[in-house]
Amino acid sequence: MVEEIVIEIITEAFYTTFAILLPILGASLMVGVFISIFQAVTSIQEMTLTFVPKIIITALVILFLIPWILSKLIGFTNKVMNILSTVV
Repeated sequence: MVEEIVIEIITEAFYTTFAILLPILGASLMVGVFISIFQAVTSIQEMTLTFVPKIIITALVILFLIPWILSKLIGFTNKVMNILSTVV
């Protein structure tokens, strides 16, 4: 019984983490590909050109998604507390 509860909590934690990080990493990946194509076309090999736009876009996506991220984390916390209350 306890093993199934632990597995359910860990599975839910991985799912929540994946769901939260997927849009952030996806936006960073798309910007990285776009910058790489731009560098290949223009032969500009400046290192800061790759990092600065990724950092800016990642920060903007995080700021834009804060309400959604918080709702996902609150939902996860409520689910874990409900599961733990059934055990205790």
